[in-house]
Amino acid sequence: MSTGAQQLYNGKLNIEPQKGSDARLFIDLDVCASGECKDCVVKCSYFYHPANNGIATVVELATYALVCRKCEEPHCVNSCPFEAIEQQKEKDNMLIRHNMRCVSCKSCSHACPYGAIYPENVPFLVHNCDFCLDRREKTNEPLCIQTCPYGALSLKNGDIKLDENTFLVGDNIIVHSRHWQRQNV
Repeated sequence: MSTGAQQLYNGKLNIEPQKGSDARLFIDLDVCASGECKDCVVKCSYFYHPANNGIATVVELATYALVCRKCEEPHCVNSCPFEAIEQQKEKDNMLIRHNMRCVSCKSCSHACPYGAIYPENVPFLVHNCDFCLDRREKTNEPLCIQTCPYGALSLKNGDIKLDENTFLVGDNIIVHSRHWQRQNV
């Protein structure tokens, strides 16, 4: 398993991603939030993502990275009756979800005073996206990019010029969103 995918699987996210010439998954959250696509219909080539849970985790991760206020006293964490959400103090207060504990009660969503945790972005997921890092040589683009009918996904080099609405999220994702402004603490 590649290092980037392994970091994501272990619930870790590089909070200080570096630019680089490597190809990264670009996701335009404005397109995803436009309302055109009610349900995500992209396909996934990874064997363990038959229901397309891979791209759903990328949308979730990107959204959390941009909108989560990283509260000192996280109401979402405190409200979870099953201790399914944890705040990683050593990772800039980034939230992670323990999927085997989550029952999708959405207590975290209702407890967030900023409305940053949406019920539809807190699904019960078992699999994470591996960004097709180990399989990109076999195809030009990952299947999710080929099958997204609205153009929300693409591959872009990690050294592109980032405008004020585009952010590096971890080492494998570039996110565009005008709806949310990342707050640097």
